[in-house]
Amino acid sequence: MNVMTYQINRYPAELVDVVHLSERVVIRPVLPQDRELMSAFFDDLAADARCNRFMHPVREPLSELLRQFTQVDYANHVALVAEVFADGRETVIGEARYVRGADPSAAEVSVSVSEAWQGKGLAKLMLTKLECRALAAGVRRLVGYTLATNEKMLSLARKAGFSEKPAVRGVIRLEKILALPSTAA
Repeated sequence: MNVMTYQINRYPAELVDVVHLSERVVIRPVLPQDRELMSAFFDDLAADARCNRFMHPVREPLSELLRQFTQVDYANHVALVAEVFADGRETVIGEARYVRGADPSAAEVSVSVSEAWQGKGLAKLMLTKLECRALAAGVRRLVGYTLATNEKMLSLARKAGFSEKPAVRGVIRLEKILALPSTAA
């Protein structure tokens, strides 16, 4: 018997959402049993898309990385998947996450969407959901890193209000200060 142990704070059911883009898409927090779905998602990405996501060439994510991607605590690591259902099976078409580091007021964010679903607003929608969750959890600054050649991510970041700064050769550091909503007088 294979026993899976992991620590989960509380499954954030409030992050489950159904949206209609060109078809019905379910956005939900990732679960440990999504390992095969996540593996298939990354396998289906084009080589350049995987390179953009991991910032170096990756044939397929290693087992340890898939474990980290699917066993999250929803306190310091929040991860969402977007999926569609066709022919009796679910297919992940996007993933987004943030992970807090040593400074709990900051988190590193990443987003990846399958090529067929790019340009439909899915990445922006997932990023917005993460921003709201991060803000409610006390995160005040989101950072991300992308290759300078990743125009799609840079465009998304600009539209989402991130600033850009060169980090190291060929890498751009993205940053967004999360503001508490102002209350009307």
